[in-house]
Amino acid sequence: MKQIISKVCEEKSCELFEVETDKDHVHILVEIDPQFGVHRLVKAVKGRSSRLLREEFPKLNTKLPSLWTNSYFVSSVGGAPFSQIKKYIQEQKTSQRP
Repeated sequence: MKQIISKVCEEKSCELFEVETDKDHVHILVEIDPQFGVHRLVKAVKGRSSRLLREEFPKLNTKLPSLWTNSYFVSSVGGAPFSQIKKYIQEQKTSQRP
């Protein structure tokens, strides 16, 4: 998943600073050109990851029609210290959870 997100960000000229995955969600810290739009990056990540993960893991094809919901949460980090946001995302690693 992380490789897919990284590749999509690279192709869309977005700077990926941090990414962590959990069982049912993903945290991404990324800089996006406002003219490109967050919605386009989210759509590209969800579409590509759904297609590639289903190809690699055929068992996923028996799941719901999509691996993703239509929803997502976005927040700008202009007022928060960048290092604190990055640290928060790093702490989301599944291996660190009880």
